Amino acid sequence: MKAVFFQQHGGLEVLQYGELSTPTPSMGEVLVRLRAAALNRVDLWVRNGWSGLKLSLPHIPGADGAGVIEMVGEGVTTVSEGMAVVINPNLGCGRCPECLAGQDNRCRNWHLLGETKSGTYAEYVVVPERNVLPLPESISMTEAAAAALVFQTAWHSLITRGQLKAGESVLIVGASGGVNTASIQIAKLAGATVFVVGSSPEKLELAKSLGADYLIDRSQEENWSKVVYQLTDRQGVDVVVDNVGTTFPMSFRAAKKGGRILTVGNTGGAIFEIDNRFVFGKHLSIIGSTMSNQQDFRQVMKLVFEGKLRAVVDRVYPLREAKLAQEWLESGRQNGKIVLEIGDL
Repeated sequence: MKAVFFQQHGGLEVLQYGELSTPTPSMGEVLVRLRAAALNRVDLWVRNGWSGLKLSLPHIPGADGAGVIEMVGEGVTTVSEGMAVVINPNLGCGRCPECLAGQDNRCRNWHLLGETKSGTYAEYVVVPERNVLPLPESISMTEAAAAALVFQTAWHSLITRGQLKAGESVLIVGASGGVNTASIQIAKLAGATVFVVGSSPEKLELAKSLGADYLIDRSQEENWSKVVYQLTDRQGVDVVVDNVGTTFPMSFRAAKKGGRILTVGNTGGAIFEIDNRFVFGKHLSIIGSTMSNQQDFRQVMKLVFEGKLRAVVDRVYPLREAKLAQEWLESGRQNGKIVLEIGDL
């Protein structure tokens, strides 16, 4: 099969496009012939590598994908060959107490497709039967691939973990990334007032088109937490979505007393300082989460299928140009998701 892969960690130069063996599904697994794969920041981090990361090389990046089931393994009963599906990249073992309790994103042997298991930058991928969801004809492979990871991540963070309620206020730090564009839509669907901090008028215009109520350009307003306070009559917001990390000090200031700080990542860096006086002085809760459980994935994808939520697609590249796609992602100039086309859509 054709695939994009690397055999050592490094920059864009380590990505190769060529032939690898097509995998075969085992008991309870399916082989998906991929038609689309979407990029995520984790693709860059895995390619660069980090201390302690151990991969079987060559490694294929890519968490998000959609395609058609080519072959089913023994014991598969819920899906069949020829069925169009979207992939849930959250890989639980299905056997540990957490998985059996429906909390597979807390699995004791948890993996993310494309991170510690070879992923979707390829013509084929094997995943457990429980990790595919049939697609209605109303949604394209491109849209489905672009939606899967970011919408389940945002939904689990805002709705399941963050317990967002109608009438509350939400500040989203960042205007154009995949999780943030999903968060804007989910917050509006939940009945919240949405504030967005973005780095440019173009990115903020995208946020506005998705329903954001208040737009703050951080290139013009360096102290954006002060602006949030002014816009909320010096009360602050109920919830802050901060997946940057290094912006936590500003997020703490922007939150009201009893506010919740939600985080699913740290694009600005993993290690940073916080002023703990804000945490206890304002009764703040810092709530982290990773991906979602299977129930959340199916719930939020149903909303995507119904057109109540939509993936924002910035650019589409053919699989062989994955290096250019990653270069564009690395630049930080994209507005929404970047997708790879694989074969005929």
